[in-house]
Amino acid sequence: MSRPLPTGDHRGPRNGDHGSWLAPGVPFPAHELEFHATTGGGPGGQHVNRSATRVALRWNIATSRVLSEPQRTRLLEKLATRLDGDGAIRLVAGEYRSQEQNRRAALERLTQLITRALIVPRPRTPTRPTRGSVERRLESKRQHSQIKRQRRGSPDE
Repeated sequence: MSRPLPTGDHRGPRNGDHGSWLAPGVPFPAHELEFHATTGGGPGGQHVNRSATRVALRWNIATSRVLSEPQRTRLLEKLATRLDGDGAIRLVAGEYRSQEQNRRAALERLTQLITRALIVPRPRTPTRPTRGSVERRLESKRQHSQIKRQRRGSPDE
């Protein structure tokens, strides 16, 4: 059984540990996050069978209004394998016995995922090899070819 959870206020989770930012440069989209609580599967007895503690978090990146166009493009590209057909990401947290802890865990995972995906790697600056490194490489090649030349026997043997 699945039931939607309240999304909280504009600051995000109730304990406020995320402040007002999901990731650097991305405001916390509390109104866009969808939480659903379900009963956890597997062993565990009465508690796990009767209480909806597992939390599924869904956020539609494709339609989010808190992202700039470059951010949206980068996230859709970097997280393409994790998105559904609508461009939404879904994270499930069920490792804790408390719904609130699982909710925080899902938010934490989302934060880490978005932060990592938005990192733009520095472009590599091509550099020329030093004169010494070129000389060492050529000397190594000369030695290697000398060794191979010595291995060849004369044809009359």
